[in-house]
Amino acid sequence: MTPTYYLLLSALLFSVGAVGVLVRRNAIVVFMCIELMLNAVNLTLVTFSRINGDLNGQVIALFVMVVAACEVVVGLAIIMSIFRSRRSASIDDANLLKY
Repeated sequence: MTPTYYLLLSALLFSVGAVGVLVRRNAIVVFMCIELMLNAVNLTLVTFSRINGDLNGQVIALFVMVVAACEVVVGLAIIMSIFRSRRSASIDDANLLKY
């Protein structure tokens, strides 16, 4: 397989994630779409790393996965806090944490 297929798949995954972030109002779905976008970027980094024959893209992809894991912990804690107070996971309720 040529790297073009990997890049096209990555662009498709990123586009689906971006549309999901822009269209959806549920915080869990938006959160999953952000993770999908991060995985698309990881696929692109690994593809270009493979094309160039070095490990720089793979190392950066590893750091992106570590940051994404930390984001999952903090993001789900915030979403659970909103859900416990309002029984809704809507993005519109996110400003309720100010008070």
